[in-house]
Amino acid sequence: MKKKWLSVLLAAVLAMGTLAGCGGGAEESSGEDTQASEETDDILGDGVFTVGFDAEYPPFGYMDDEGEYVGFDLDLAKAVCDAKGWEFEAKPVNWDAKDSELNSGTIDCIWNGFTINGREDDYTWSDPYLDNEQVIVVKADSGIESLEDLAGKAVVVQAASAALDALNNEDNKDLTASFGSLTENPDYNTAFMNLESGAADAVAIDIGVANYQLEQREQGAYVILDEPIQSEQYGIGFKKGNDALRDAVWEEVLKLNENGTVEELAEQYGVDTSMICIEN
Repeated sequence: MKKKWLSVLLAAVLAMGTLAGCGGGAEESSGEDTQASEETDDILGDGVFTVGFDAEYPPFGYMDDEGEYVGFDLDLAKAVCDAKGWEFEAKPVNWDAKDSELNSGTIDCIWNGFTINGREDDYTWSDPYLDNEQVIVVKADSGIESLEDLAGKAVVVQAASAALDALNNEDNKDLTASFGSLTENPDYNTAFMNLESGAADAVAIDIGVANYQLEQREQGAYVILDEPIQSEQYGIGFKKGNDALRDAVWEEVLKLNENGTVEELAEQYGVDTSMICIEN
């Protein structure tokens, strides 16, 4: 009887030990999950990567005929999210209000043909990913063949754009002063409407956007002047000090460049692949 009692007691002790072992394993797993969640929270908070962009800035970000937001930059951002397991959100912003959107946390970055030059200290930047130029577009029959020919002409540009910054640059002060007028338009679709109607003589614009706009219009009706206003580079702009998110995103961009995704997207959206300047 005594032996039987000891056997029962031993079995009970072993059972308790087994249960304790299972419980300890569950707690350890939960701890790992919590740590992973905290790491995600440190970067994004809710796991959603919200990209601020100008919805009328093809081929980098725009609404297609199906009502979807697409573009070279947006599709590249989506690819980053797919690799990271993040949810992607494209948020159109008024370009004049992009800084307030970023600083308030409404968006996580500005990724839309966003020029680094002249803004180096305003954001936490990724490395450059595209070389770019600011150029002048005119009607082919306008008689305007050089920057000097813009003297006395009506020039339009998008508000708060890199092209406007370039024209206000010290290096271009004489050029800008020679214009008959310089008018800021809300977007480049409006700018080209003014050019087409004759309300403007020239549009100052990014070359990538210029190439896209000319492809959508009557062939040969418009030309890009040979001499650029300014050469520059595109980058992804994050809130000042947000190095962790910048590093996480750029790490994936480097991988996407290495596996050929960046070049494929450039070809898909008509971006000259020679503009890609990512260094792995």
